Amino acid sequence: MDEAEKLMSIRAFEPEFMPVGVLTAALQELTPREQRDPDPDLAIEEWLAFAQELDADSIQLSAALHPSESDVPPEAMLDPVANTLDLREPFTKDRAARVEAAVKSTGVEIADLAYFDNMLHEDPAIRKKKHEFMLRVFDAAVMLGSPAVCGFVGRNQDMSMDQNLVDFEQSFVPLLREAKARGLQYRIEQCPMPGWTVGDSVHNNIAYTPGTWMALHRICEKHGVGDQLRIHYDPSHAVLMGQDTRSIFQVLKDEGYAFLVAGFHVKGQVIDGKGVSTWGYGGQTVERGDWVDGEPAADPAAQGNAWQKQTALCEHELPGTARHDPLAYLQNRTVDWLDHQLAARELLDLDVANTPLIVEHEYGPARVQEKEALLPILKGSIAFTRRMDEAAGCMFALQNDVLPAQNIPVQGVGRQAYRS
Repeated sequence: MDEAEKLMSIRAFEPEFMPVGVLTAALQELTPREQRDPDPDLAIEEWLAFAQELDADSIQLSAALHPSESDVPPEAMLDPVANTLDLREPFTKDRAARVEAAVKSTGVEIADLAYFDNMLHEDPAIRKKKHEFMLRVFDAAVMLGSPAVCGFVGRNQDMSMDQNLVDFEQSFVPLLREAKARGLQYRIEQCPMPGWTVGDSVHNNIAYTPGTWMALHRICEKHGVGDQLRIHYDPSHAVLMGQDTRSIFQVLKDEGYAFLVAGFHVKGQVIDGKGVSTWGYGGQTVERGDWVDGEPAADPAAQGNAWQKQTALCEHELPGTARHDPLAYLQNRTVDWLDHQLAARELLDLDVANTPLIVEHEYGPARVQEKEALLPILKGSIAFTRRMDEAAGCMFALQNDVLPAQNIPVQGVGRQAYRS
């Protein structure tokens, strides 16, 4: 190669990085209820200002049925939701203008909206209520210029998993048609929601794994709403299922679905080896405390013990709060954050610079609800997330652009799908 050819082969080092945001459920009552109920958009303004203090690029704006309207009491939840976006009243142009002014003044964007609920609830009246609320969330997303709404599919507990596919086609596809009419994506977080029922079922959100994502997408394609269904991937749920991120992404690429992941929740999971040895994956099956004398407990707090299907073997990680543990990475017992970000770039069809990493805080001992105490915790986690992504972005650019252009080999083997 002569000097001119050598110069022409040189590729610039131009890494791409993902923006980093935070889900507003991390601090549910940043704005006290007595202030926000009569002035609901104050909660959004104050969260945008808080996110600016955290050095976040964006927020994922959490919506939920108001506590006075919800069918699930907070005591029965492992991670209570937040109605930072209060939709008891319609989200009007005036409300949108007020929020947009706060976005402009803080420089913090709204990545998307989130409403996590069981959209296939077996009770028709409860399902109708949830679907109507979801449409309100869709309308608010349009008003705020958001590209997507993030949520669950859920599960009809009166039906088998195969029957739920039929229910999805009949009941959920119409919601996706509404999303399409508004120019929105619906991005599913793949949490299996094991504690949603005191029954034996663990998979209470049918969109919990690549096999069902692809099955659901095939149904959507048949009805012209395939572009509306996407996955908001959360690696913590992969660990809970005994899976790892690289292998999941490899499945998607191998099967022609590398386009399916369109967003990320950045939340980890730390497996307790003794818990797995005691109960196996699937968690505690008996003597949890959610049944009394052979009947489901009436007390919502006791019903919350159903979450021991999960908590008996693992604990959520706020990124950066778990120790560096290479053996646990190889055992799929915690998230290998560097490889998570490398695998996303190597295996998925991503618009990296416009795909936010949303920090979701569900690590119980650190889930303090006082702003001053939570600020350094969240700020540290957001900084950790950003630096891990920057490291992965630099490695990817160097190993996939700069070195190959000059015929310089990349060293070593690296993590491989299906082996750990």
